[in-house]
Amino acid sequence: MITKMSIANIYVLNQDSARDFYVNKLGFTLVDDLPMGPDSRWLTVSPPEQPDLQLVLFPVKVGKMFPQQTAETLMAMIKEGVFGCGVVTCKDIQVTYEALKSKGVEFIKPPTEEFYGTEALFRDDSGNHFSLQPVNNNSRENSI
Repeated sequence: MITKMSIANIYVLNQDSARDFYVNKLGFTLVDDLPMGPDSRWLTVSPPEQPDLQLVLFPVKVGKMFPQQTAETLMAMIKEGVFGCGVVTCKDIQVTYEALKSKGVEFIKPPTEEFYGTEALFRDDSGNHFSLQPVNNNSRENSI
C-alpha cells in the first residue's frame, strides 16, 4: 500500500519568479535546480519542516508536455487562480501572515475565524491559491 507522497507539481508561469517566491518569500528550501535539456529544468522546493515532500515548480509552456491550446488554457486558468490550490500550515498564523505580507505576498483574505478553524488566503506569483492555517487548526496536526 502507498505510505506517503514525496513529489507533487505546482504549475507555474515562470520558474525563475516561482523560485524567488517560494524560497525568498515563503521560506521554502531549494532542493533541486537542475537542467533537463536545452530549455527545461527540474526545480523542486520543500517546506522547511517537511523535507520529504518536494514540490516541483513545473512551468506551463508550449512544448512536449503541452500543445499550444492546452498551454494557453492552463496558463489562463492559473492566472485566474482557478487551477492550483493547497493548504500550508504555520505555528502562529498572525505572525506568519504579517511576515509574508511584509515580503510582498498577496493575501486575498487576512486571518479569519471560520467554522472549520482559522485561515488566511494568499496567491503565489503565478496565481495559485493557498490556505494558510495554524498547525492545530481544529485538531488538525498537519496539512498540505
